Amino acid sequence: MHPLLTSILAMRFSRPPDRFKLIVLAGLVALPAFAQTEHPITGRRFAPVMGTSGADWLDRTEREREEEPEKALDAFNLKPGMKVGDVGAGTGFYSIRIAKRVGPDGKVYSNDIQPEMLQRLRANADAQGVKNIETVLGTESDPKLPSGQLDLVILVDVYHEFSRPQRMLQHIRESLKSDGRLVLLEYRKEDAAVPIRLEHKMSLSEVKAEVQPEGFIFDKSVETMPWQHIVFFRRTPAQ
Repeated sequence: MHPLLTSILAMRFSRPPDRFKLIVLAGLVALPAFAQTEHPITGRRFAPVMGTSGADWLDRTEREREEEPEKALDAFNLKPGMKVGDVGAGTGFYSIRIAKRVGPDGKVYSNDIQPEMLQRLRANADAQGVKNIETVLGTESDPKLPSGQLDLVILVDVYHEFSRPQRMLQHIRESLKSDGRLVLLEYRKEDAAVPIRLEHKMSLSEVKAEVQPEGFIFDKSVETMPWQHIVFFRRTPAQ
């Protein structure tokens, strides 16, 4: 294998499986020069963003077995008619599944900072006949979600890539209803057996330390997933 391809694969996986050797996971979006490179509270270094050339990895057939997303969807306690924000939605792996669960009276706002990802998400949704998704092009500091309307915002394996996490969390809080919830899925840093690069993992203590100061109250963590924490927060009351 070409050394450059080997290096690219190593950016995401600590032990790249053979089946991914032909998938280029580069396309990483460079952080702007003014951006922070680490979190001021925990000192955690921000991971590079996966670009569109790595989008096939998001839709890989093995993902159902490796991550068991239906367990996460059950834990979200979705109800018909709910409005949900999916920040960093990528190709829509979770958005489409959520849209089906909340039904035609519900809605999913699928956010990403890359127009190409949103184009692919729309194509995937159209192919499955899913009509209750609205794509939203955000920025590195603002997901551009509707204010005060959302029952739930999910961040699936994406928060660790935020270059301005504090501003993002503040805007996410503003998008939630008074009883709204924020849920993060992050690969478990505490578990060396999870075959993901360290910078793409987070510990539960890191998640809590970074999220709570931005107007959130820790609710619970669910540790039944093969690779990920599911961490629930409620927004603090309005000041």
